[in-house]
Amino acid sequence: MSSLSDEVDPGEARAAERGSAALSVPSRVTFNRLELNRILNLYGRMVAAGEWRDYAIDFLKDRAVFSIFRRASEVPIYRIEKDPRLTRKQGAYSVISASGLILRRGHELDRVLLVIDRKLALV
Repeated sequence: MSSLSDEVDPGEARAAERGSAALSVPSRVTFNRLELNRILNLYGRMVAAGEWRDYAIDFLKDRAVFSIFRRASEVPIYRIEKDPRLTRKQGAYSVISASGLILRRGHELDRVLLVIDRKLALV
């Protein structure tokens, strides 16, 4: 016969599983300070030029997204995404248009953002 002290309480076992599962959940992907500073500098210049009016930032489990709007009620005209899974392949950064077309993808944020910067210079 086993004593009560030898048996594991099922409630405690489930609590231990939940605790270990909470530790294994991946953290959210975010923009670091330098990346966000570069994006917000571009955003500020475009707002001053009257091109853009609103933005949204989403920090998801697999990627970080900076969405740019012409008006708050519309779909984003551009999305700047950081996806760490693509760092070694195509580059973590990409600029995506409203239609879903990837305008530029690369390893360096400054070079990827040139696709948006140049459009202002052409107008």
